[in-house]
Amino acid sequence: MPDPPGSHRAIGLKRTRGSPAAPGVLRSAGVRSRAASPGQRSSPASADTGGHLWVGCCSGVGVPRHVGSQGCPVITPSARIPHPIPYQGSKRGLAREILGLVEGQPIRTLYEPFAGSAALTLAAIRAGLAARYVLADSLVPLVAVWNGILEHPEGLASAYGLVWRGQLPGDDGYFAFVRDRFNDRHEPADLLYLLARCVKNSPRWNREGRFNQSADRRRLGVAPDTMRRAIVGAHHLLRGRTEARTGDFVETIRDAGPEDLVYMDPPYEGTSSTRDSRYHQGLGRERLLAALADLNRRGVPWLLSYDGRCGDKTYGAPLPKEIHAAHIELRAGRSSQATLNGIDAVTVESLYVSRGIGRTAPPEPRQVTLWDAGSA
Repeated sequence: MPDPPGSHRAIGLKRTRGSPAAPGVLRSAGVRSRAASPGQRSSPASADTGGHLWVGCCSGVGVPRHVGSQGCPVITPSARIPHPIPYQGSKRGLAREILGLVEGQPIRTLYEPFAGSAALTLAAIRAGLAARYVLADSLVPLVAVWNGILEHPEGLASAYGLVWRGQLPGDDGYFAFVRDRFNDRHEPADLLYLLARCVKNSPRWNREGRFNQSADRRRLGVAPDTMRRAIVGAHHLLRGRTEARTGDFVETIRDAGPEDLVYMDPPYEGTSSTRDSRYHQGLGRERLLAALADLNRRGVPWLLSYDGRCGDKTYGAPLPKEIHAAHIELRAGRSSQATLNGIDAVTVESLYVSRGIGRTAPPEPRQVTLWDAGSA
């Protein structure tokens, strides 16, 4: 089946050893780019990554057709990034590859309006990508967790420890007790415990917006000392440059401008229509498209993770070419759910990249190089 208009699929090209470099081909991390002539941008040469070449094009947009977990020019943090909120489906494993698309571009504020575990923001802060960061979510208790991390890390860690220590191995009734209490009181420490202990760290919500996922009987969740280190570590990364907001995503990015970047990982169209939704709140496709059009009108750069495929199954239809964005695919690895079902399937996620991202090449050859941004 042909690709939809405006999409850019992965192309793996075989190259024999010693063949000339193809223009615009990505280099793997750790390989220096060719030195540019005076007045020219530096341009990476080709690299053989497992017998394939990953070709960058997009007609001047300056992003690769495919970003893979092997051989991709990515930002490599110097130390382990703390992640206090365990979330299935978080972008922890893809964050460096996503951020590699904007490396070298000046960013005033990075907005993440569907924050969840804020994996991308934490990686961006570690890499020093922006001067300021805005985390936002429509789930009020989740933002309360982030505010606790920002303002009262020791208090949140202690509260989590009290909840965690109240359980006994094999006592599923305690998890249900905390779940009922959270649904009534919305305490952030209770939510943190539920996320850490629930099946596959995958929250579920009923139609009334109440948490209804079950406990994972194989484990007790993140131990208090480990959680404390993650909370305090995230606090030190975020403090002094991060704001947490509660509300609808359109409102939380209302003040974003051309010098900023908005990263969105909203509820996917192809996976959020079941009765026990994995999302606290859904998002209609038309409303998302209207928000993207508004960002384009305001000249705000954006990245959007939205739908994808797993094995032979595709989730959601591609977004239309009218959003004026490149469509690339990210290999997220083997599907844990498919593996549990005895199926060997790889998850591939779609990433939409707005116009203007990736146009500027680094001024000097660097140890971690980007793609050829094209000769504009």
